[in-house]
Amino acid sequence: MALWGGRFSSGPDEAFKQFNDSLPFDYQLAEQDIVGSIAWAGALKQVQVLTDDEHAQLVAALQVLLEEACADPHAIATAGYEDIHSYVEARLIEKVGDLGKKLHTGRSRNDQVATDFRLWCRESGYKILDALTMLKTAFVALAERELGTILPGYTHLQRAQPVLFSHWCMAYVEMLERDASRLQDAITRLNECPLGSGALAGTAYAIDRERLAAELEFNCATRNSLDAVSDRDFVLELLSCASISMLHLSRLAEDMIFYNSGEAGFIDLGDNVTSGSSLMPQKKNPDALELIRGKTGRVFGAFSAMMMTLKALPLAYNKDMQEDKEGVFDAMPTWLAALHMAQSCIESVKVNADKTKQAAQGGHANATELADYLVAKGIPFREGHHIVGQLVQLALSEQKNLEDLSLAQFQSVCTHIEQDVYPVLQLDACIAARSAKGGTSVTQVSAAIGAAKKKQQITVRDASLNDVEAIAGLIQYWAKVGENLPRAKSDMIHSINEFAVTEVDGKVTGCASLYIYDTGLAEIRSLGVDPTIPVKGQGQQLVAHLLAKAKRLALKRVIVLTRVPGFFDKQGFSGCNKDSLPEKVMKDCELCLRKNNCDEVAMEYMLQAAEPARIPCQFVA
Repeated sequence: MALWGGRFSSGPDEAFKQFNDSLPFDYQLAEQDIVGSIAWAGALKQVQVLTDDEHAQLVAALQVLLEEACADPHAIATAGYEDIHSYVEARLIEKVGDLGKKLHTGRSRNDQVATDFRLWCRESGYKILDALTMLKTAFVALAERELGTILPGYTHLQRAQPVLFSHWCMAYVEMLERDASRLQDAITRLNECPLGSGALAGTAYAIDRERLAAELEFNCATRNSLDAVSDRDFVLELLSCASISMLHLSRLAEDMIFYNSGEAGFIDLGDNVTSGSSLMPQKKNPDALELIRGKTGRVFGAFSAMMMTLKALPLAYNKDMQEDKEGVFDAMPTWLAALHMAQSCIESVKVNADKTKQAAQGGHANATELADYLVAKGIPFREGHHIVGQLVQLALSEQKNLEDLSLAQFQSVCTHIEQDVYPVLQLDACIAARSAKGGTSVTQVSAAIGAAKKKQQITVRDASLNDVEAIAGLIQYWAKVGENLPRAKSDMIHSINEFAVTEVDGKVTGCASLYIYDTGLAEIRSLGVDPTIPVKGQGQQLVAHLLAKAKRLALKRVIVLTRVPGFFDKQGFSGCNKDSLPEKVMKDCELCLRKNNCDEVAMEYMLQAAEPARIPCQFVA
């Protein structure tokens, strides 16, 4: 059943139908389309298009349809409908009759698909963030295990200077950190709700779009109906993030393929990520890594194709935009699979420390240390560089490493060189000398590993309705000890979009909320962490997360009332006068049991680009 047949005296021919229909691939949006339809039914009930009974019937039928779709999503692809929207509507009409025809009131397939697609992209993005975290964890574990293993570093694929193998691991951790940061930013930007934008001009019904957005766990409703239905820059951002991350994974694959080669022999890959040859029984091929490298092109191609699709489209919706999905539906699972494969490679790898050290000792990788030694002797670096070049020539002619030259041979080129040169040229000394921040010394790499492990332990994110019980438990605990005001669970449900939570090992262990008053002043409140969890830094990350949210919302001032001003001082808050907080005093303080004996300090954080000078206030307990 088509959703547009009344205008036409005859239907499309079979060739056009096959060319036009998108159900064979957009069936993957079934869950999102049904979830969005449930939310839309609630919005129609609020504006009295649906009665309570009609709403209940539609939601019940949609829930059944959701269960059926999740049980066998692939069966939808061959159902013969034009797209996922016509499929869902037809199946709904089968279940509730003509009542199902009312659901599309005030809604267009344009805002419907934009909403579905954002929901799908958001869910996929969260899966990728988890996979990035798991790969980072694997790298950090390998770095910790191999701390002290020395590897030749390369430039131009020539041995350059020795580095710790752990330093190599942590270089990829840095790349993955940036990949995750980019993706998180992209998810934040795509997390706006287009539903209620109609075909292009908005809906004619008095839909509370912000409430609708909150129900679907979006940060807010989109601000412009034309933009909401016609742009797919959120898809471009995701594909850009995927392309950059796959580029990093491809570089990793290239490194490990070389390290695993017989010529290098630095590592042995696990049997679980390699395969053999049909002809040569001795072969053990790095197929997982080669496939990561090869599949990178598919992701790049999806990104390029999407840019070409969008580059000349007029506003608003055009059928070209049906091409927005297949590339993403392929690229995101490919990215996810590549991350999982990379994790398996890292977790199963065996490092041959003797071979890496032997290779690091060759190639005169300690030449720079010798130049630095000459600088310490008072020789200008450029002159020292020339002297070391001559010594390398001498070592090559003798088929020796620099450290194997005799003192007489050293002094035949430069009389400033003395017996104390030999400790400088040892590999351990070369490593230890690189002790500035970010260097390859054991001290610096150990610090980097420790910092990465601390980051791994805490995850901070916006809360969802699934977190209500955990948030309620935290608030109840701190309310009992008098640190927070109690809050009803129903209040938490209605204001779940205000909350952020921290997780440790998948468990919610901290929470805080950002409450916005009518004047635009915002307050951080209900801040508390599980006292039984010994992980430090949760409160700091919650505050930083909410301040970033406040900045995105264009707020100018965030305040707290606290008994631990020292903590907030470290987060950049400054003291202020309680008299400047009339909304807070009127709303909550009149209800507080400690109203007449208040020991809380008022503090504020100004979000303007340039903060005005402030005079410290005096507090009265």
